[in-house]
Amino acid sequence: MQLFSNKRLKKKLTCALNLAAFWMFFGCAAVGPDYVKPEMETPVQWQTELRDGLRSQPMDPETLAKWWQTFDDPVLTVLIEEAVNSNLDVRSAAARLREARARRGISGADRFPTIDASGSATRTRSSESIGTGIEQDLYNVGFDASWEIDLFGGVRRSVEKADANVAASQEELHDVLVSITAEIALNYVEVRSYQTRLSIAQANRDAQAETFQLVQNRYDAGLAAQLELEQARYNLESTRAEIPSLNTALEQAKNRLALLLGRQPGVLPQEVTERRPIPVTPVEIAVGVPADTLRRRPDVRQAEWELAAQTASIGVATAELYPKFSLFGSIGLESLSSDDLFNTRNRTYSFGPSFSWRIFDTGRVRQQIEVETALQEQALIAYEAAILTALEDVENALVAYADEQVRRGALVQASAAAERAVTQARNQYRAGLSDFQNVLDSQRSLLSYQDQLAASDGTVTSNLVRLYKALGGGWEAMNGAPLTIEFENAKNGNKE
Repeated sequence: MQLFSNKRLKKKLTCALNLAAFWMFFGCAAVGPDYVKPEMETPVQWQTELRDGLRSQPMDPETLAKWWQTFDDPVLTVLIEEAVNSNLDVRSAAARLREARARRGISGADRFPTIDASGSATRTRSSESIGTGIEQDLYNVGFDASWEIDLFGGVRRSVEKADANVAASQEELHDVLVSITAEIALNYVEVRSYQTRLSIAQANRDAQAETFQLVQNRYDAGLAAQLELEQARYNLESTRAEIPSLNTALEQAKNRLALLLGRQPGVLPQEVTERRPIPVTPVEIAVGVPADTLRRRPDVRQAEWELAAQTASIGVATAELYPKFSLFGSIGLESLSSDDLFNTRNRTYSFGPSFSWRIFDTGRVRQQIEVETALQEQALIAYEAAILTALEDVENALVAYADEQVRRGALVQASAAAERAVTQARNQYRAGLSDFQNVLDSQRSLLSYQDQLAASDGTVTSNLVRLYKALGGGWEAMNGAPLTIEFENAKNGNKE
């Protein structure tokens, strides 16, 4: 079968294809503004004085990528690896990334022609009153094609916008990973901190119970006043009263940790429920310079990609001001009999160019351009705000970590002195050389300082976790490698 044996048809098709090729390769540049990365002045170094192990040396990418390994706590490492695969927020962000990639595929498909195949077999009969009353069959098969030529770049801007949205979704996923890894570590440290504080309270309760028994024995022997006995009793009961509150806080921290892992409340590995010490921070931490952080923070990069996408949206809206050119064509066979349907004399075809141009719309398109331009300005402001927020996060984390180290050092000295004071007060009281009030005061101070020290240990570690989060560490945890798209590749479109 030779549907294209007609030389005139071949000549027309050739002319149409040549015209389409000319429009495709020599068409106008895409309308609307091209994206240009905003220039923002960033500080050369951090405002906070780097001390207590903080160093301005460049950050080791591998160390920052899996910063939790610096705590040398295998349980924490296992929990974070589980959260990366099971956390609901991570899974939701990954689904949004797949959605953005699929939408990009839809936008990219607009650059190519659409081809439809059709066929039908119908029997018709006209009315005898107004027609012949004859029954007849009609058979046809064919192909229809259409192609809107992207002469002014509306489709190209749409693809550019979709590429930027894909990259923004990737950075959103990275940002979720940064947050989740930090939240897992913070809740894990909280669990260990409450376990330590609970152990301290229980140890002090036992020591105060011994003291109460000592006073009871002296009271029974007539060597102690009832006032001393009641003082020892309320001191003991006061400590006992703190234990349920600490236990409640511990269980709540465990439940939060289970939720972050995508588990039901209370369902945690045995290694977590067992009492273990608070993870110890490394001796030195390299924090780099502000420019390193801004390049690494996913939320900053996400804001920039969203600005790029909104810039492309202006071009998409601007393209509506210009005419739209299309090529259409169809070729097929049509016959009253199925026997000779595929005979070349039954061929049909139609093809040619077309255009449409919105001449008057009461300014709707121009107002839409103004809308997109205002949204671009908002995206630029959001990008600038993301940079300032990133710098603030790091500065706050630096000063909090350094100052808590100083506070912890003072609490270490205070706790050690309080422990010595308890021993001396009890010995002197047994020997009758001191009033019981000294024992009472020293035991209260010991419990208070030990509890504060345990809380400070947890705060030091938590502040370092917050510092790693502020520096943008942890987003490579998924699949072991970063996901990146260079803007030039995105702007030019993926190769189909």
